[in-house]
Amino acid sequence: MGWSIKLFSVSGTAVRIHLTFFLLLAFYAVAGWRLGGAPAAVDLVAFIVLLFVCVVLHEFGHVFAARAYGIRTSDVTLLPIGGVASLERMPEKPAQEIVVALAGPAVNLVIAVALAVGLGAGFGLTEMAQFDDARASLVGRIAAANVALFLFNLIPAFPMDGGRVLRALLAIRLGYTRATRVAATIGQGLAFVFAVLGLLGNPILILIAVFIFLAASGEAGYVQARDYTRGYLASHAVITAYQTLGPGSTVDDAAALLLRTTQQEFPIVDGAGVMRGVLTRDALIRALQQSGGATPVLDIMDRDIPTVPENACLDNVFERVQRSAARLVGVVDPAGRLVGYITAENLSELIMIQSSRASGPPAPGRRSPAQAS
Repeated sequence: MGWSIKLFSVSGTAVRIHLTFFLLLAFYAVAGWRLGGAPAAVDLVAFIVLLFVCVVLHEFGHVFAARAYGIRTSDVTLLPIGGVASLERMPEKPAQEIVVALAGPAVNLVIAVALAVGLGAGFGLTEMAQFDDARASLVGRIAAANVALFLFNLIPAFPMDGGRVLRALLAIRLGYTRATRVAATIGQGLAFVFAVLGLLGNPILILIAVFIFLAASGEAGYVQARDYTRGYLASHAVITAYQTLGPGSTVDDAAALLLRTTQQEFPIVDGAGVMRGVLTRDALIRALQQSGGATPVLDIMDRDIPTVPENACLDNVFERVQRSAARLVGVVDPAGRLVGYITAENLSELIMIQSSRASGPPAPGRRSPAQAS
């Protein structure tokens, strides 16, 4: 995520903090100063920092639950409205999604119980209404805040945790794609409610409402797009008419190809037909500006390009393209030789075609590419 800095890593998952988070700390520091001077400002900032430590633990509840199902998480990012764990995907089996979704709130519940019982922090409705009162026990306020996080995250506003549980339950009867659409609609409706409540005096609720509305729309669109790729193989979407560069090519060679073709990326292929990497248009332009046209393409190419066999399921390829930094995957034959590549753009075109076919009249005797011999 842009505008974020890495703090540390835990078991291969980076913990990042968005720069706007410091605006939140500044806001509460000023609010505390106005309420009670420096002691109140320090207390409020300490409360926010400890609260977001609990948010990180909440997100790692999701991370470790997802890891149990073979799902990796690249990073956890702290935002002013909470934390976001970048899971490579959500499990499509309803029971697994419920476990992953509930793991986060469960962490908050454990923290609240541990603070209340283990440290003797008594809390109730009074503490839950005194988050900004430095006179109340800091431990009690953190415990109460974790109860609030537990309850708030269970609200069925997709894609919050409660909304994911709702989607999983709906998927048992409706199927994953339709359940996502229904849950997203419910989430957008609740986002509107949050926005109205936010206008009554809580600007954080407005930010949460915007986040929920956009995230629900984005995930519903993503699931629908991936659904259009089901039943297809990588060979049905692969680009086979393209120009390549050799390991000995320079940036000037790539620039000449850029002018002669409509390609935005150039595979670097060795004499055995194996892809060594990909040179993107942006990397080419940066190299011309910074190191000159004689720069070897091997020095500036993107080496971290995933490859898939020609018979790979396209819905799985879709996910790999989305996760790839270059938004591209190579397609190889059984001997590992490059036969083409798939980009986010040509997947979008396939999805657009499939969407148009789905909304148009059926063609007599038409078969999908996956059914064609």
